[in-house]
Amino acid sequence: MSPHSQRLEELESRFSQLSQKLKDSPEKEAISILHAIIHEERRQRVAQPGEPPAGRSQVTLEDIANLYKFAPPMEGKAENKGLPTGVAAPAFSLPDPAGKQVSLDDFRGQNVVLVFYPLDWSPACSDQLSLYQSELGEFERLNAQVVAISVDSIYSHGAWAAVRGLDFPLLADFHPKGEVARRYQVFRETGGFSERALYLLDREGIIRYVTISPELHMIPDIYELMQQLEELASRDVPAKER
Repeated sequence: MSPHSQRLEELESRFSQLSQKLKDSPEKEAISILHAIIHEERRQRVAQPGEPPAGRSQVTLEDIANLYKFAPPMEGKAENKGLPTGVAAPAFSLPDPAGKQVSLDDFRGQNVVLVFYPLDWSPACSDQLSLYQSELGEFERLNAQVVAISVDSIYSHGAWAAVRGLDFPLLADFHPKGEVARRYQVFRETGGFSERALYLLDREGIIRYVTISPELHMIPDIYELMQQLEELASRDVPAKER
């Protein structure tokens, strides 16, 4: 046991002994609340990048998953406007974390939420894709498949998907770097990665909705996306079933 851990145990023992001698009062309750706050803070504490959490010799999977909270923010105004609606989405075939080639044609017959995002492990990207993961049931209800693309390698995608618990395809636009992002006119030459952009494709692969975040750190409005999907899904329902 480290000296730090031993000292904490000694203080914890002294607190327990003294608290039993205090009569019930608002002061005792306040001290107990403060004690609970300190414990919760210790439990929630996450290591800084490259450092193990206080009191632990190893970094856990949860610590790794939370490293994005300490990463530098992604900043910058949008540099591209993207493709217009009403045109066919450019075809592509990119590898997933297992090295399997995934093509846009694989999803023909489904609505597709095509997510271009800057980089794995970055703050807003982690929040954005975790949000879509939490809404997979709604996407499925609306006959929509989420497909995410960035310039990261398949190895980065595999590790990131594992720690973030992402179940939808993450495709590597790694080599030639950003080729698919360029086809969709969302590649940022200054940073070497894509805009934060969404394309909504109908069952025939036609672009029906496009949004590009005006600032890199801004996550697209999930409610607007769902509204667009609802409207698109309603077109798929035969008139007699409406």
